[in-house]
Amino acid sequence: MVIILCFLFGAIVGWVFGQFVKGESYGMYADIGTGVIGGVIGGWVFAQVHITGGGIISSVITAIIGAVVLCFALRSFKRAFPS
Repeated sequence: MVIILCFLFGAIVGWVFGQFVKGESYGMYADIGTGVIGGVIGGWVFAQVHITGGGIISSVITAIIGAVVLCFALRSFKRAFPS
């Protein structure tokens, strides 16, 4: 159940984040994929450092934090090393 929530909320966060940074977006599907991956990474990292809440709300917050951090990191990397 937690993995499904990470996918779902990561996708939503990735899409919303892509809308806010319209000029530097990777595209709708890439933004959603980035959000999903970020949500899963966030869930894994929080589990490794034993930060858990044990409920749906904590899973949502974890997925959102992971997705936003990954999106910001990728955007910063893209700006630092333009093609």
